[in-house]
Amino acid sequence: MPYEWTPERPHDTPHWRLSLWPYRSLLRKDFVMFIGATAALVALPLLTLLGQPVLWGLLPFFLLMIAGVWYALHVSYRRGEVLEELTVDEAHAYLTRHNPKGDVQEWDANRYWVTVHLHPKGGPVENYLTLRGGDREVEIGAFLDAEERLALYDELSRALRSGT
Repeated sequence: MPYEWTPERPHDTPHWRLSLWPYRSLLRKDFVMFIGATAALVALPLLTLLGQPVLWGLLPFFLLMIAGVWYALHVSYRRGEVLEELTVDEAHAYLTRHNPKGDVQEWDANRYWVTVHLHPKGGPVENYLTLRGGDREVEIGAFLDAEERLALYDELSRALRSGT
């Protein structure tokens, strides 16, 4: 699951943190291998053209294709650099969202008034998950898939009820 519960105990008070991030199927370390394998597979037919002038006509298009794949994956990584952190202590709940462009969105509420809401239909995504507290309702984990949001709803509801 692309989220992690971290129990913390500063100054002997119950306190926990939930960190959420988008799932990555292609890790950064595998990025170079993927680009290399793609370049090798696409260049394979070009081997038949070695020593012929038509190779120089096709080579710019080959390089443009490799650059396009690299750019598309790079943009995908940048858009996926989202981190949400929900920190709960005995009196307050704080939600911080670090967006890809560097801006930070924050929400806080009295811990006892915070409730978790699951909207199976009617939200922007299936099993839309929100936190309501104070005068605002904020989404949490919109980048997770429907099953992950459903599991997170159960875990988050239990954690907020129990206070640990």
